[in-house]
Amino acid sequence: MPGPLDGVRVIDLTSMAAGPLATSVLADQGADVLKVEPVEGGDPMRHWGTPGAGGMSAVFNTLNRGKRSLALDLRHTEGLALLERVVAGADVFVQSFRPGVAQRLGFDEPHLRNRCPDLIYVSINGFGETGPLAERRAYDSVVQAMAGFASVQGETRADGRPQFVNNALCDKVTGLHVAQAVSAALFARSRGAGGQHLRVSMLDAGVGFLWPDGMQRVTWIPDPDADATPPGPRARIPSVRETADGFLAVSARRDTEFAALSQALGHEEWTRDPRFVDEAARSANAEALTEVVDGVLRERTSTEWAQRLDAQQVAFAEIRPADEVHTAPQVQANGLVIESDHPTQGRMRSPRPVVRFGEIPPELPSPAPELGQHTEEVLEALGIPSPQRRALRKAGILV
Repeated sequence: MPGPLDGVRVIDLTSMAAGPLATSVLADQGADVLKVEPVEGGDPMRHWGTPGAGGMSAVFNTLNRGKRSLALDLRHTEGLALLERVVAGADVFVQSFRPGVAQRLGFDEPHLRNRCPDLIYVSINGFGETGPLAERRAYDSVVQAMAGFASVQGETRADGRPQFVNNALCDKVTGLHVAQAVSAALFARSRGAGGQHLRVSMLDAGVGFLWPDGMQRVTWIPDPDADATPPGPRARIPSVRETADGFLAVSARRDTEFAALSQALGHEEWTRDPRFVDEAARSANAEALTEVVDGVLRERTSTEWAQRLDAQQVAFAEIRPADEVHTAPQVQANGLVIESDHPTQGRMRSPRPVVRFGEIPPELPSPAPELGQHTEEVLEALGIPSPQRRALRKAGILV
């Protein structure tokens, strides 16, 4: 059965992570996504990270599954003319160039809207389209620094030294925002709103994502006429808990949960300790609480604690090495990771599309394409005759 976005055509001029993740979500949900890449090397992410047997990186494969690839040199007028013909029948156009580049190359929103009035045009950038940093290059770590992630992560260290989340978090949350916004814009268009220009920056997505818990201390604006009071402590994520032979994540926020934890660990008296008697007290005495809990957990193995914690319905999990996550019984029960064969890269694992639609059986999209793999079929569908295709290829305008 076709996905919910079946019939939606997406032209993807993005590279790296944020844009490709967005369009891969759309592809997972049934959209026809055509990835337009430079003829020389394609998306740089093709070559970054762990390679498959044919040299394609694992990251690129995951971020670009379910797409077709058209390789064009858009610096030539013939390449740009072909792009315009492709866009003419599309619903969505996504680009992730720095502000001003699309206009300079000739595929900015006003230009393409002349060809396709109802087009959903998406611009993704690092810091926004105006302001002192609009034209600065952006990578995930740079945005993490500016958005507050490095500072918040540093709060978990004894010396307070800032540190990054060891993951392309801002890239990925930007991609998820884009995918959701495209679906919303398509829905609005179906109700008569027409085409729209969606603008999403990594900085905006990062700050918005961090804000609810990470920015608690600046959420409330103090009354200038009231006596100044220092901001209260920010609720902290529980630390990694060490056992006699491994590590656990254990969390007990509410009073009833803390009582269950205390019972599981054999220290019911903690619930009567003034330092831990309620959520506010435990937050104010987080370091003392961590010290006593961790001290007890080191006395037994992870398996022993798992039995006790499970019996009291405490929220916990064993901390698994990243390369063992796909073997976890719950991950397997969810059918989350699927094995398949990439035609050029070898045997591979992929997560199935995250969201399950009740009437649509889950289906793993096709693997990421080789550079220019679908150029011939796309141009043939546009009615470009074979001699012209050969000439364009010989001139280096397409692959």
